[in-house]
Amino acid sequence: MTRGTELIAADWVIPIDGPPIRDGAVVIHGNRIVAIGPRTELEADHVNVYEDAVVLPGFVNAHSHLEYASFAGFGDGREFGPWLDIHIARKRRLGATELLASARLGAAACLASGVTTIADASFAGVSAQACAELGLRAIIHLEVFGASPEAAASRFDELRGPFDDCASDLLRLGVSPHAPYTTGAAVYRWASELELPIATHLAESPQEREFMVSGLGPIERLAAMANVESPMTTGIRHLRDHEALSSRVVAAHCVTVDDEEVELLAATDTAVAHCPRSNAQLGCGVAPVAELIDQGVRVGLGTDSPASVPDFDMFAELRAA
Repeated sequence: MTRGTELIAADWVIPIDGPPIRDGAVVIHGNRIVAIGPRTELEADHVNVYEDAVVLPGFVNAHSHLEYASFAGFGDGREFGPWLDIHIARKRRLGATELLASARLGAAACLASGVTTIADASFAGVSAQACAELGLRAIIHLEVFGASPEAAASRFDELRGPFDDCASDLLRLGVSPHAPYTTGAAVYRWASELELPIATHLAESPQEREFMVSGLGPIERLAAMANVESPMTTGIRHLRDHEALSSRVVAAHCVTVDDEEVELLAATDTAVAHCPRSNAQLGCGVAPVAELIDQGVRVGLGTDSPASVPDFDMFAELRAA
C-alpha cells in the first residue's frame, strides 16, 4: 500500500473505458488515480464510503460560454437570427467586471453538474480567470470576428491578458473564429497558422445556411457588420476550400449538414460538439449524431450557454442527447 493514499468507495464505479464495477472503489495518491476495482481488493490510508452513490470520471463540456451564465431567459422563443440580435446587444452593454462575475457563476455551475473540463468560447477573455479561481480545467478559445487577420490578431492579443495572468497546467489557450458568417476566410487561415486548438460555430441553423449559400436572410445584416460576404456555398464546404478544417478544430452544432459534409468532417478529422438543448430552443433542428459517429467523426457533448439553454446542467444535456 502506497503511503498517503485515499480510497473512495461507492455502490458503483463507472470507469467508462471498462464495465461498471459493483461495490467499487477508486484509490487516489496526491493528484493521481492509482487504482480502480472492487472495494474488497483495494486498500488505502484513508477510506471514504458513499452510500447510494456512483463514482465516475468528471464530464467534459465540449462547448460552453461561461461568460453568458447570467443570460438565461433573454430572447427565449425567438428564432436564431432575432435571438442573435438580442444576444449581441446585451453582451456589448456589459464590461469585463460583469462578465467575470457571470463566468464565475458559470464555472461553479459546471462543477456542480460534475463537469471538470470545458472547451470555452470566451468573448471577453475573462473566463480564464474564473476557471483558474475555481480549479476548472479548460481550453480558453478567445473569440475573434471580422474579415481582417490584422484586426483579429490585435483582438486576440488584447483578450489573452487574463489568460497570461493566471496561466497554469489546468488552462490551455485556444482561438475561436466565431462563425463563417461573422468571420472571413482569411481570419480562419490566420487562426489555423497559430497551431492552437480552434473552436467555431458551424452549420448551426437554417438561417446560417441560407446566408452562406445565397447571401440572404436574417443573418445578412450581421454578416455585413462584420464585413463578411456570402461564399455562395455551405460553411463546411467553405472552410474545406480554405483548408480551415482539421483535427485541431471543434465545430459546435453541425445541425444543417448533408451526407457529403459529414464525410468532409470525417475526412479532415474535425470534431463536433453536439448541443441538443440549444439546437432545440433556437429552433435549429436536430444534428445527425448517429450519421456523424457512423462515419468516424469525433462527437462530444456541450451545454452551450444559458444564453440559449436554461443552465449548464450536463445531466439535462445527456438526457436531451
